[in-house]
Amino acid sequence: MILVDTSIWIDHINKGANEQLGYLLDGEGVLTHELIIGEVAMGPLKNRRAQLLLLDDLHRLLPASDHEVRTLVESAGLHGTGLSYVDAHLLAAVRASSPHEQVRLWTRDKKLRAQAERLKVAYEA
Repeated sequence: MILVDTSIWIDHINKGANEQLGYLLDGEGVLTHELIIGEVAMGPLKNRRAQLLLLDDLHRLLPASDHEVRTLVESAGLHGTGLSYVDAHLLAAVRASSPHEQVRLWTRDKKLRAQAERLKVAYEA
């Protein structure tokens, strides 16, 4: 399962269909997260209503607790890396997912991607 980050969604919505994302959506391999939906909803969107309904219909990754996020920030040394607290939440949620799901994070954000790679949870598109 792939958690698709805001950066991928924004490009997909505003710049045209992403073939890899389309393939994953068809195969029901895409997860979302409440914070990703919130970030996407804050921006200007083409076909706003339809795009937000699409996101609302996807399976959601369970959010990590603030304690889990802060624990990951300390244990993985995420502080001072340029990540936002939302980024840390996404990484913590992916890490907290069950091992049989093998959730990976797909992002174009360079700082988030670097940390996802370091934590071995990055998706290679």
